[in-house]
Amino acid sequence: MADKTDEKKGGGKAWIGALALCTLVAVGTGAGLGLYLMTSVEKAVDQKTREAKEHEKAAKVLNYSGELTLRSVGSVVTNLAEPADSWIRLESSVVFKTGSLPTPDITVAEIKADIIAYLRTLSTAQIEGASGLQHLREDLNERVALRTKGAIRELIVEALVVQ
Repeated sequence: MADKTDEKKGGGKAWIGALALCTLVAVGTGAGLGLYLMTSVEKAVDQKTREAKEHEKAAKVLNYSGELTLRSVGSVVTNLAEPADSWIRLESSVVFKTGSLPTPDITVAEIKADIIAYLRTLSTAQIEGASGLQHLREDLNERVALRTKGAIRELIVEALVVQ
């Protein structure tokens, strides 16, 4: 009978030892995983911070600086060449250096007339899609630069509606 009670006590000690060993393994694994995740999160945060700083530096670069003026050309509404029942409405503005145009109001009126004349030669297929819009912008900028002998820096298309 005494042998059975000693085995139960020894078995209880072995059980507590195994439980303590499992607890130590779990604590060690948890600590290792925690350290790994902490370092990977720190690296990701540092990388995001660096990217944000680079983005801020890139955003500070301005296309326009100095004494520039933005003048609205206004709305231009005209029909297109093809199909004959389609209409186009274009709102735009021009950017130029202050004082480079002796009579800006007259120049803007001439630009507006040039835009109308150009738009009447277009078909809807020529201005479809992103590439069509890009070609339209480039053509209008070229016409404006020729009209003003380079005094106007850019023509900005604000709105374009085709019906």
